[in-house]
Amino acid sequence: MDFTNPLVYGVPLFLGLILVELTYSKTSGFKDLYNWKDLGASLFMGVGSAILGPLIKVAVTIIVFEYVYDLFNPMVDGVRQNIMGWKSFGYAWYVWILCQLADDFTYYWFHRQNHMVRALWAAHIVHHSSDNFNLGTAVRNGWFTLLYKPLFYMWLPAIGFPPEMVVVCLGIEALWQFQLHSVYVPKLGFIEKFMNTHTMHQVHHAKNIEYMDKNHGGFLNIFDKIFGTWKELDDDIPVEYGVTHAPNSYNPWVILTHEYKDIWEDTKKSKNWYHKFMYIFGPPGWSHDGSTLTVKQMQKQLELEKQKA
Repeated sequence: MDFTNPLVYGVPLFLGLILVELTYSKTSGFKDLYNWKDLGASLFMGVGSAILGPLIKVAVTIIVFEYVYDLFNPMVDGVRQNIMGWKSFGYAWYVWILCQLADDFTYYWFHRQNHMVRALWAAHIVHHSSDNFNLGTAVRNGWFTLLYKPLFYMWLPAIGFPPEMVVVCLGIEALWQFQLHSVYVPKLGFIEKFMNTHTMHQVHHAKNIEYMDKNHGGFLNIFDKIFGTWKELDDDIPVEYGVTHAPNSYNPWVILTHEYKDIWEDTKKSKNWYHKFMYIFGPPGWSHDGSTLTVKQMQKQLELEKQKA
């Protein structure tokens, strides 16, 4: 069964909503919400992702997801049978819901690992590198993320979800993630108890130490709450957006590659191979001599300072 990826309709919608928010911000006293050069860099990277995305999608759907699906769900007497013993999933409404929940669980861990493993952070930092939080920032995506993201989702076709269903659920997730990048939506009351909302995503994009590496969820916030990474927006803490080690450039190539360059330079700091490994695959900020700190170390240090005060 063939389905259309929701992002086919999402791209023109994204551009339209960015234009609406941009116009509103410039005419209603929020002139600093958008920076023209920053928006230009974000749109350039968004267009690049839109061009590369379908190419990767074709390769992933046909080569990876289809291969995994066929391997783990062979035809037995004309019926798809998972190697674990159950029939492969069909297209019933409840299967779609289960697939979307499985996608959300996977997105949480995929997103969290992008913040925990420096080699992955080097690709993901692109999305966080803007000092602005707006719908333009939502399309500021690293191109190299497309190369490894499918690996996190291979288990879905492996257990029996049809590859095209997985791709559609990924598209729906992306639509939700886009609209979260807005400062104009306040806290949403009861919905905040289980959904990942706009104010929670503001926390995620903040470089305030107490906010860093929080709220990795997609649709839901329940996985953040279960695994200890959820944090509510504190109205008494002014949010500072961006990253602590910014590229300080509007050049798209610098934005896309600056963290890889920094990793390379850091691996030269020690001849110890374990240290080199940790500079690549350890958490961002890890250093063998304590010259830089990880987020957990900074948060622990901040907590000790608060206790002393």
